[in-house]
Amino acid sequence: MQEDKLYEYAVIRLVPKVEREEFFNIGLVMFSKKEKFIRVAFHICPDKFKLMHSKVDYEEVQNSLENFQKIASGDKDGGPIAQLDIPERFRWLTAVRSSVVQTSRPHPGKTKDLDATFARLFEELVR
Repeated sequence: MQEDKLYEYAVIRLVPKVEREEFFNIGLVMFSKKEKFIRVAFHICPDKFKLMHSKVDYEEVQNSLENFQKIASGDKDGGPIAQLDIPERFRWLTAVRSSVVQTSRPHPGKTKDLDATFARLFEELVR
């Protein structure tokens, strides 16, 4: 019998005007310490982005999200943070910040299939 795997996830949010605290979900980061699993995916709906009345630059947001992926995957181009171990990278990615790209607080869960759970959460919370 397959054992449940503990995981944590956070939703990546675009906050066009930080002072207004309005946001929409654009991605997901999930990790499991025991399974040495971390994954980031994102999707920015161009139509929603156009509706924002903000000076946020699409390319800057895209670059920030790509950096999230580099850090999560441990890519050397992600800088020194990307060289930390997986739990430390997840904690850094989900740290409270007041920037245009933020994350929710981490949420715990357990599953038998991390990839399937990631796909389901991404579909439910981001798409």
